[in-house]
Amino acid sequence: MVALSSTSLADLIHQHTGQRPRVWGEMTWPQVTAMRDGGTDLALLPLGATEQHGPHLPLNTDSIFATAFCAYASAKTGVPVLPAIEYGCSLGHTDRWAGTVSLFPETLIATVREVAGFLIRTGFRRLLIVNSHWGNVASLRCAIDRVRFEYAGRFSIGLRSTFDLTKSVWRQFTDDGEDFHANRAETALMLHLAPQLVRKTEIQDDPDRTGGKVFTYVVPQTSTNGLTGFPSRATAADGRKLFVEIGDALSGLVEAAKVEEPPIAWEAKR
Repeated sequence: MVALSSTSLADLIHQHTGQRPRVWGEMTWPQVTAMRDGGTDLALLPLGATEQHGPHLPLNTDSIFATAFCAYASAKTGVPVLPAIEYGCSLGHTDRWAGTVSLFPETLIATVREVAGFLIRTGFRRLLIVNSHWGNVASLRCAIDRVRFEYAGRFSIGLRSTFDLTKSVWRQFTDDGEDFHANRAETALMLHLAPQLVRKTEIQDDPDRTGGKVFTYVVPQTSTNGLTGFPSRATAADGRKLFVEIGDALSGLVEAAKVEEPPIAWEAKR
């Protein structure tokens, strides 16, 4: 990630946790082998997007979030973080505002399946997908359905989205509109994680217009400037608090995932 280097992110995570994340892409193959043989069979896969985030936030906002939360959890649990997938399913943003580059759902599904397949082939048994973009959820659920069907008993796969890890986190993301995008919560997080990327003079509020609607609409039909919410209310202090809350919640889930087994032992026929 160019805008937030692995070094600066590791330094930020160290400030929060006193530890540094285990970054898959910076390891050698003997290091990965030793880690696996030492009992670490779980990896974290950050999922973000490259899409417009209003006039004030960068296109890689969701990717920064996914990577940063995974790095936090990695530092606290020792579980490695795979390279982030920074293209997501952003079709709802259309081509109204320049910058969005979207995958189609079937492409994202195939990508996740192939990543999981190589982890399985090299001896890993668990994958937790950490998603920070709402538009990815449907595709990711389909990908998980395929992987768990094909590798039941051999591989465990799960999905968590950072914006709804707890009821408290969800309330903070939706307190200025349920159809949130580049809103108060996301802007606050960016003010903490990468304040140099926030164009403060370009912050504009835009209300949620989706309440009570029967149909779903693309973003140009619901927003005048690409965002939904009140980013003008965001503060770096709120962002720091929310980052720690999400990071701690994710760390707890990752710690549990390291040893979790299916309630009933069963392996698919091959």
